Amino acid sequence: MTTTSLITGASSGLGTEYARQLARRGDRLVLVARDGGRLEALAAELQRAGAEGVEVLSADLSSPDGITAVTDRLTDAARPVDTLINSAGFGLPLAFEKNDVEDEARHLRLHAEVPMRLMHAALQGMLARRSGTILNISSASAVMPRSTYAAAKSWQVMFSRWANSSYGPRGVTVTAVCPGYTHTEFHERLGLAKGEEGIPNWLWLDAPRVVEDSLRDVGRGKAVSVPSKRYKAIYTAARLAPTGLMAKLAARGR
Repeated sequence: MTTTSLITGASSGLGTEYARQLARRGDRLVLVARDGGRLEALAAELQRAGAEGVEVLSADLSSPDGITAVTDRLTDAARPVDTLINSAGFGLPLAFEKNDVEDEARHLRLHAEVPMRLMHAALQGMLARRSGTILNISSASAVMPRSTYAAAKSWQVMFSRWANSSYGPRGVTVTAVCPGYTHTEFHERLGLAKGEEGIPNWLWLDAPRVVEDSLRDVGRGKAVSVPSKRYKAIYTAARLAPTGLMAKLAARGR
């Protein structure tokens, strides 16, 4: 039976890579992002590669209308969604006190409130069918003191751990994916050119590896997926290390 996967933030970064890998395994796709042009280009690329059933849903998830459009699609019983991937997001400078508070509020909504609303919508059908998968694209920084980005991503991890325990026995796997620094457009959108992020080369991951590892962990029913051995070690150490030390280390990169 064909699986339908809905991916937010599909126009770039890990969202695009999830779309490519899920298309190769035969999933039907619902691609969600603000940039309709980039979604159409990705859909055309996937269709040229043999993908079938690629649907484009242009929606701004920072707006109520955008959220409604996606929740309506997730609750459409005639077109059930089997997998939800919450990948939409953006970063802000670490100096919270200097950031515009409305930017901070939008940042928090997109990383916490929006995934919550989309999961709530998706779970209705998934639990009724006793089958479904949810991935929340969090970050290894979720266990590090690192301004509001880490705080928001920590919410995703904690909720995913609880939800996987609660809904796993009912057929629905919920996984927080916690990659480290990954080669995508994320840092470019913060105004940092490649090589100016302040991150050593050995800490960088490639998007295909992150997605492959996370999908493997989802298949194993894991609540938290930390791609790569080096980030598994960092993630574990960060949970045990003193807060002051981790805050200093986490502040080195952007």
